[in-house]
Amino acid sequence: MWSASGRLGRLRYLAYATGAYLLAALVVGIFAAVVGDTPGAIVTVLVYVVMLVFTILVAIQRSHDMDWSGWTVLLTVIPFVAFIWIFKRGTEGTNQYGAPPPPNTLGVKILGLLLPILGMVGIAAAIALPAYMEYTRRAAGG
Repeated sequence: MWSASGRLGRLRYLAYATGAYLLAALVVGIFAAVVGDTPGAIVTVLVYVVMLVFTILVAIQRSHDMDWSGWTVLLTVIPFVAFIWIFKRGTEGTNQYGAPPPPNTLGVKILGLLLPILGMVGIAAAIALPAYMEYTRRAAGG
């Protein structure tokens, strides 16, 4: 995982990125709660720099699965272009970057689908909560 060589499939890429984000948020949250603001801010920066390096390495492996150079990861800074790394299939069989990635395990499938599911729940909550608050305000006669 901590290498720029090899290939990584779409779902595993999404799972690793989601796992890295959740782990970083957990570490930062616990550390900030235990030690306070200033040391917590320093640890936050360090943890997120490590997470950034990890996600770049994983994106390079994902680029290799599509038979692209690792330098194409620079295109992910363009809005909506990063969706290519999630939706484009990898090349069939062996390519110049190696053998195809292994099949996904159940854990990878769960973690990979966690982010889209949480995103849909978040969008639904963002729509439903204000409507519910307005409903309760009107029902209370206010």
